[in-house]
Amino acid sequence: MIRLSRHSSRISARHLAWVALAVTACKADGGAHAARGPSAPAFTADSAHIAPVVRPSAITPPGAANAPGPRTKPTGAPASPRAAAPSPDTTIVRALYVNRWASQSEPRMRGLVRIADSSEINALVIDLKDEFGLNYESVDSLVRRHAGSAGHIPHLAQLLDTLKAHHIRPIARLVVFKDSVTARLEPEHTIRKEDGTAWHDKKGLTWVDPYDHAIWEYNIRVAVELAQMGFSEIQFDYIRFPEPYKSLPTQVFRDVNGVSKPEALSSFFRAACPRIHAAGARCTADIFGMVATVPGALEVGQSWQPLAPEVDVLLPMVYPSHYPHGSFGLDHPNAEPYAVISAALTRAHARDRALGILSPTHVRPWLQAFSLKGMQPKYGAHELEEQKRAVYDAGYDGWVLWNPGSVYEPYLPALERKRVSHRKTPPRATDSTRVASARADSHSVASARSDTSSVAQR
Repeated sequence: MIRLSRHSSRISARHLAWVALAVTACKADGGAHAARGPSAPAFTADSAHIAPVVRPSAITPPGAANAPGPRTKPTGAPASPRAAAPSPDTTIVRALYVNRWASQSEPRMRGLVRIADSSEINALVIDLKDEFGLNYESVDSLVRRHAGSAGHIPHLAQLLDTLKAHHIRPIARLVVFKDSVTARLEPEHTIRKEDGTAWHDKKGLTWVDPYDHAIWEYNIRVAVELAQMGFSEIQFDYIRFPEPYKSLPTQVFRDVNGVSKPEALSSFFRAACPRIHAAGARCTADIFGMVATVPGALEVGQSWQPLAPEVDVLLPMVYPSHYPHGSFGLDHPNAEPYAVISAALTRAHARDRALGILSPTHVRPWLQAFSLKGMQPKYGAHELEEQKRAVYDAGYDGWVLWNPGSVYEPYLPALERKRVSHRKTPPRATDSTRVASARADSHSVASARSDTSSVAQR
């Protein structure tokens, strides 16, 4: 059983080095995963919510490949009425990201709980399904076959009890379409090339098809199971299409039937959120920061207007280091964290207001708690303070810190001891903040900073 004390000792440098080594080793490994658990019948989409796409694989039922009739068209209309969130939630959420390796380490979790106990932090966003598979032991035999081989959090039920005893909100992060385990085990559900073979991204990874309703059902089942375990929020990440680099082959998706990428993503949430709400959790989505400012949809399919009404919270990744030179008229966005985040979130607020979404908790940005190699300045407590100030000035109170190694000690001086509201009445968007600069278009998003590690560039 995990016992997390308010007075646990500081994390040793040796242990932090182990976490960094584990992250590096896993990235280098490329994910040699194997299915775990006994062979089980294939799962299918819940017919009350999603019409399954017919494909011959373990995800679809035996014999479905020979079923007569056309493939089901994924439409933009909800399969069932949108269910309200479990209850109105105006809680100010200020959170830390916890990667799979940190979450599997009892000493590291003690350290993160200690940070929350002594500061304004009141939530942890924990990897429960990432690029390497599941990070928990599923009781659903049809889900655990996709677990992967990177281990899982020991004593998860006890960990959840401990977090709640310390008044820390447990949030489950689920990587959706960048799923190397399912892509390897279920190749019929991957994005294809024009010649019918599997498409690979720049790192050689295959992605599952965002149009595929059987893939939707798998991820929704994971989400519902975690909500039933006690996670109060299910946060979907990589809820997008892969970047269509011109140097890579064309991506081919089956069962498109005239449905646009933004429509496919918003339809996923119309299918997922009511079931997550019914299980007692909130339904939220991570998106690129530029979604808040770029007109229309990015090439990865993310667009503010279709997504915003479907989820309880949107979490734009407004990392200053990820904006190209010239964005918002700034020569070096990384050097001006306040200006970048203020411009992005002011526009986000205006877009929500235009949609009739007035909740100050509907937008919760990801903030930069890392430094990119070769970029100045290096990020520390001062840069975090500037980012937080921009959030409050834009009319919001909540945020999440992203550090790929889940190491937050350098940023502790920027954390307040108590969580209080600093939200201000946001300014009206001006012409200079209505859209990103011409260089911050969707192609820039697709090619942003090729020197960034995969754990930092999300």
